[in-house]
Amino acid sequence: MANHPKVTANKRARERARQEWQKEKAARREEAKARKASVPRYAGDEDPDIAGIVPGPQPSPWGDDPLEKEEEE
Repeated sequence: MANHPKVTANKRARERARQEWQKEKAARREEAKARKASVPRYAGDEDPDIAGIVPGPQPSPWGDDPLEKEEEE
């Protein structure tokens, strides 16, 4: 059992390294979160990807809406 103290020391060193890694990782996450919060996602009040989109049924891009045909008859 001469190796037993060495194993324990190695385990403690691994655990300390893991804890340090977790602290660094948490710090990076907080930094990224703060950086994202300080930068606006887009300029203006409206998201440019969905600008002008109206909720609800959209008109057919081909112009063959069956409701329009029923109204014409």
